[in-house]
Amino acid sequence: MSKLRILYAATEMNPFLQTTKVAEFLQTLPQGMQERGMEIRIFVPRFGLINERKNRLHEVVRLSGINIAVGDDEKPLVIKVASIPNAKLQVYFIDNEDYFHRKSVFVDKNNKFHADNDERAIFFCKGVLETVKKLGWAPDIVHCNDWMTGLIPMYLKTTYKKDPIFKDAKSMFTVYNHNYKQKFDEGFLDKVKMMDINDSMLTELQSADCDGFVKCGMKYADAVIKTNEDFGDSINAIFSEFKKTKSISTVKPDDTLLDSYYELYNQLGQ
Repeated sequence: MSKLRILYAATEMNPFLQTTKVAEFLQTLPQGMQERGMEIRIFVPRFGLINERKNRLHEVVRLSGINIAVGDDEKPLVIKVASIPNAKLQVYFIDNEDYFHRKSVFVDKNNKFHADNDERAIFFCKGVLETVKKLGWAPDIVHCNDWMTGLIPMYLKTTYKKDPIFKDAKSMFTVYNHNYKQKFDEGFLDKVKMMDINDSMLTELQSADCDGFVKCGMKYADAVIKTNEDFGDSINAIFSEFKKTKSISTVKPDDTLLDSYYELYNQLGQ
């Protein structure tokens, strides 16, 4: 089998930050695939809870400096990088002072959902793709993890589909549980739009919530993965909605996890 290039996009990753199971998964899977001969790049947000000094993050000036459009605003993108100890893996951090310097992830100290979480997710998804373009590294598979990455499969099928870096890329979306019920502000859909995206493509996002991101990721991804979790009613309803049109694989977090994903990647990358 050929040496596949796998791009991981996720909300968090050990040892830098862990608030959910996503962080454990992202610690295990990329390293396991690298040990099996695959070429890996990893992107996560640089949330303010990440200790830059302890984790030795430093800015990559040649990749920073792009402006990312979120609605009518443009926000400067800063890229930082750090290495995972003993793994020979580099992790790229998407950063912006307005979006990611607060000392929290999606809720504040009073457990209130950040009003701009939609913009933070849009900025992250666009920032990942623009940075990979600048790297000049063409992935075979873009593996998106958790709701925050749900726009990437759509962007790959529309705005970026003719780009030489992404023209052959397939996308995979892994669904995790979440408990966020809040609605995003009016104008959310306009912020999401990019070139080659019209209103008919945004049906799944009309709910203007985190479930909309999950639906969007599932609709546009070439492969959908269901983690072995007890999902809430809203996520189970999404699985029921898509099971007639999408093949949804379940991968258990046991001794077969790495073998299962290795096989899935090679099937998708053929």
